[in-house]
Amino acid sequence: MTIFVDMDDVIADTYCKHIEMYNDEFNEFLSLSNIQSGEVWQNVPEMRQDSIKRHALTDGFFRNLEPIKDSIEILKELSQKHEVYIASAAMQFPNSLREKSDWLDQYFPFITWQYRILCGHKYMLRGDLLIDDRSLNLDKFKGDTLLFTSPHNILENSHERVDSWKEVADKLL
Repeated sequence: MTIFVDMDDVIADTYCKHIEMYNDEFNEFLSLSNIQSGEVWQNVPEMRQDSIKRHALTDGFFRNLEPIKDSIEILKELSQKHEVYIASAAMQFPNSLREKSDWLDQYFPFITWQYRILCGHKYMLRGDLLIDDRSLNLDKFKGDTLLFTSPHNILENSHERVDSWKEVADKLL
């Protein structure tokens, strides 16, 4: 089976990084428990939203993310049984290409450069399964899809949902 796995909010926790940076900048105490749905920037005062939208342009943003719980161990197991590719939109933010590659080297060295697709759009991917947190990527994929839960997609229901990497393991291992 050929499996494509997104990075941001699937194996790399960008959502909590935005919250952390917002709290540091504005001396606030925003937390996941305060957010019902939507992007982080949609959950703060309008005058502070642009600050959050600029986080991804900050040097080190993509390099200093925490891995999503259980993603390393489960992807390692999956990669031993299936052809696993990391497929991440990395062209929108100039520094993300290098930072994402370095981050993968640190946390997912078993997924070598030959199995990393750092791209713009994902519509050209052809395989059996795409695991992503964005319906717009899943909508155009020709194979099976799994929507990885993140606060920003909690109200979506157009794809089969997984809430954790343990749930992914239950389905695929």
